[in-house]
Amino acid sequence: MTTVLIDADACPVKDEAIEIAVRHGADAVLVSNGGMRPSRYPEARIIVVSEGADAADDWIAEAANPGDVVITADIPLAARALEKGAAALGPTGREFTSESIGTALSMRAFKQHLRETGESKGYNAAFTTTDRSRFRQTLDLVLRRTAANN
Repeated sequence: MTTVLIDADACPVKDEAIEIAVRHGADAVLVSNGGMRPSRYPEARIIVVSEGADAADDWIAEAANPGDVVITADIPLAARALEKGAAALGPTGREFTSESIGTALSMRAFKQHLRETGESKGYNAAFTTTDRSRFRQTLDLVLRRTAANN
């Protein structure tokens, strides 16, 4: 069975991810450092990990299996998910693939360098309704593809 693993601490599409996972018969798992109200997400399993910068990422990377889907804005976590054979999808609907992850990691490092040198303030683009819609469409497509391959 497919599991949708959601890096939940700062994820703006938790509700959408759970709804679409349930519709496809997949398990939805929210992984967080805390602050999740189980009553808000009755269709999902909630995993609370210990405090730590990468504790949730480490849990997700360890739990991911081929055929699962990882929802994260964290590009290194997306890379780890791909290495395990899982699909990886950002909250804006961007699907990370083995062909695109190297470029994404390089751009992340470049932007970090610009922030560290003061060349960039590091502001992220605002999350839009178009991003939410693209996410819904892409997750639906990824889950359909996963089901067809299993």
